[in-house]
Amino acid sequence: MSKTPSTPPGGKGYASSPCMAEETGLYDPQAAAARHAADVARWRKAERSRLRAERLAMSVAERQAAGDALSGHLRQLLKSRSGGADGQIISFYWPIKGEPDLRPLMAELHAGGATIALPIVETKAAPLVFRLWTPETRLVRGDWNIPVPPPDAPQLTPGIVLAPLVGWANGGYRLGYGGGYFDRTLAALSPRPFAIGIGLDAAQLPTILPQPHDIPLDVVLTETGEQFANTAS
Repeated sequence: MSKTPSTPPGGKGYASSPCMAEETGLYDPQAAAARHAADVARWRKAERSRLRAERLAMSVAERQAAGDALSGHLRQLLKSRSGGADGQIISFYWPIKGEPDLRPLMAELHAGGATIALPIVETKAAPLVFRLWTPETRLVRGDWNIPVPPPDAPQLTPGIVLAPLVGWANGGYRLGYGGGYFDRTLAALSPRPFAIGIGLDAAQLPTILPQPHDIPLDVVLTETGEQFANTAS
């Protein structure tokens, strides 16, 4: 399991108490916050690279087994939460870079009466847009070359959103690809959808060093089941 930084920037301890620096007038809280945020960003970038490499090193059989197990846990969660997916608008994701593949479950739930959406980056640094997917949808290439529904596919507001996890930590915190799109989306949608993180046991971190913009998920699911659930959700 990865370890998070235990010392200040540069790997050196403070020469004197930070509170003394503030008393002397030499301490700039805004500059210190900016340095901390930059250190967190660098650490997260390194962790993303490490976790993605580990995920891509999995065999095809291991990935399929993880996807099958996650589909089973998700199916059970939907059943226990709302009696199943029938009538629900659920946003899935198109798997990239070794992410767990839930596409067979997408088709299964569609056939069972759920409405399936896929997220799309239509505007940079803005909330995601969700458009209708069916097995007959002719996908086009979207941001990062990900297959997405075409611009004329109906736009939807999902009640349940699946968020792929590069890494995750207790409390429902998600390490994604660094664009901030899921956080912006969860902050913007009203009512907020029920957010389920989909990841692997091996991607658990002691912390992601949460920042003010990080929004916890409602549930984290891995191949061994439910790892976190917000009891208030």
